[in-house]
Amino acid sequence: MQTQSTRLHEVGKRCSCVRHADAGDTEGRGYASVSFGFKRILVVEADLAEAEALSRGLRRHGHEVTTVENGGDALAAYNEAEIILLELELPDLDGLEICRKIRSDCDVPIILVTGRGAELDRVLGLQAGADDCLVKPYGFRELLARMDAVMRRTGHRGPREPRVLCRGDLEIDVDTRRVRLGGEPVDLTRKEFDLLYVLASNPGTVVPRKRLMLEIWGGSWSRRTVDTHVGTLRRKLGASSWVITVRGIGFQLGHG
Repeated sequence: MQTQSTRLHEVGKRCSCVRHADAGDTEGRGYASVSFGFKRILVVEADLAEAEALSRGLRRHGHEVTTVENGGDALAAYNEAEIILLELELPDLDGLEICRKIRSDCDVPIILVTGRGAELDRVLGLQAGADDCLVKPYGFRELLARMDAVMRRTGHRGPREPRVLCRGDLEIDVDTRRVRLGGEPVDLTRKEFDLLYVLASNPGTVVPRKRLMLEIWGGSWSRRTVDTHVGTLRRKLGASSWVITVRGIGFQLGHG
């Protein structure tokens, strides 16, 4: 007949994260507080018992924790997180695919947590964009140390801010290369967009003609090429005052 202590030991072996997370309160008393300043952690874990135990341990260390149990919920919640603990084995989507999707959109640190011990699984996780990979069973203090190390390496990167330049009524979306003026789209060619972007990126500054030639046209350009594109850009923006000519120097973005 099994004793009560034996049964509890077997439960602890099956639920490794529960055992190690709770250990953070006892074994981890001598562990120095981690140095990074984040508070919001997203735990993506299909096993509810493991997720609860891990979250409890993290909250005891002063962190704000959100738990989700599938990939769909993870994709809906990651924008609010400052670090993500992502389980690979999820019921709806593959953890590697979730990692790729998150990494394509932002630089939030990701630590993969998996029961797969093969080297190939860890390599695939890192190639998918993870900052680190932790294999179960693991110690809670090791998790905290790895989180600390990841935050140091990444410089506590957060969600990537949308790159949109706003200059009065003019909006320039750098990622989609779309321009709107007063809410209305402005159709620009690739070179016209590049010209506008360089000027808008240097507000209040006269950009030398030579710099425009080199940055936009490289080694294939002429003085007339720049003047022609400036003229077309003014026409499409509806006013010559959007691009100001500074005689003998270059051009500056105006105010329309």
